[in-house]
Amino acid sequence: MMNNVTRRNFVKTSAAVSSFMILPSHVWADSPNEKLCTAHIGIGGKGRSDTSSIASHPHVQVIGLCDVDTALSKSEAALQKYSSAQFFQDYREMFSELGDKIDAVSVSTPDHTHYPATLAAMEMGKHAYTQKPLTHTIEEGRHLLQIANERKLVTQMGIQNHGSGAYRSATEIIQSGVLGKIRKVHAWSNKNWGFDGAPYQGEDPIPASLDWNLWLGTAPVRPYLGKKYHPKNWRRIIDFGCGTLGDMGVHIIDTPFRALELQAATDAETTCRAPNGFSHPESNIVNYGFAPTKYTTDDFRFTWYDGQNRPDVDYAELTLENGKIALQGSLFIGEHGRMLLPHCSTPIVRLNDANAKSETPVLKTLNHYHEFIDAIEGKGQASADFAYATPIMESLHLGVIAAKFPKQKLVWDAKAVKVTNLPEANEFIRKEYRTL
Repeated sequence: MMNNVTRRNFVKTSAAVSSFMILPSHVWADSPNEKLCTAHIGIGGKGRSDTSSIASHPHVQVIGLCDVDTALSKSEAALQKYSSAQFFQDYREMFSELGDKIDAVSVSTPDHTHYPATLAAMEMGKHAYTQKPLTHTIEEGRHLLQIANERKLVTQMGIQNHGSGAYRSATEIIQSGVLGKIRKVHAWSNKNWGFDGAPYQGEDPIPASLDWNLWLGTAPVRPYLGKKYHPKNWRRIIDFGCGTLGDMGVHIIDTPFRALELQAATDAETTCRAPNGFSHPESNIVNYGFAPTKYTTDDFRFTWYDGQNRPDVDYAELTLENGKIALQGSLFIGEHGRMLLPHCSTPIVRLNDANAKSETPVLKTLNHYHEFIDAIEGKGQASADFAYATPIMESLHLGVIAAKFPKQKLVWDAKAVKVTNLPEANEFIRKEYRTL
């Protein structure tokens, strides 16, 4: 639950991000073939595959498509593919026109729009599939979880690798106890979604296909610059994205959270360049503390590395069977051995006792998107719902906030939703919203 200050803040800011009536949730849409009706916000890039994957469920009918850029979203082709759908550039207009017909919404926009779009949908009683890292701030994530619980909505964070057979197998290996209790996890990505240069200058003509004001959404106004923000490179900029932690960190941190049953981090300390108020650092090392679980030692620690950084262990521990270094992945160090989990690949177990045997279970990959739809139909549960996603989101955001105070440990009180030892860090738990 949010504290009173947080709740009052959201009473104020919700008006800026959502101006819609709260409609009662309905069980099923008014579709002529009694299918579950979906609407999709952000249908270019990752949004294209998200829309297609949800639509592949036999009980789904796509009735709404929304994207601020008609060219990059290939809106005409999308309307041909989803013949029962209408296209909009503004999700508010889509909800106004189709609201009573929509059952579920997917949000696959830049991070800064996840919260306002998802909140608008959930306040209308719509089930929500929202791309990782779920939200742009910690407080946004807490608020969405509160709404989901109050309205009993089905939710899923868009982290499709969560259902992969390799990651599910790794979870089973850890929880089988073959490695003993885990005392350390190293997790890393060679990707660089930061920028260490000076703030961008200048202005370019806005493409006719793009509504730049809608793309900015509730973020501060700034000039359009071709390929500096849209598409893709928004992840580098503080106002829009969460850096490499928000992009790849969520995928790679997911399995340690699930396998070890971790909750939100208790502290974080980031080593990186000095903050510039504009963009995320190109390279980060984040040292995390977590409360111990039945799968960890009492002194368990977790370290994240990105950009040019690599774990501070012998590179032989990160080597794949073909002799190559895993460019992205995680390394679990336990009492009885180690497990290398390359990103989206089979786990490799190395036990301390050379005579000990360990078999890697072969588990099938589950459809993360269909799981969401099935849960709406009452068939099972969404395994990465907002309740599961919130501690992951909160931990990665704590690392992002710590980058604004390099080499200072931030102590996190998840119950009070605040940093306890550095009050000035708490201003980054939330943000101001521009009213469109």
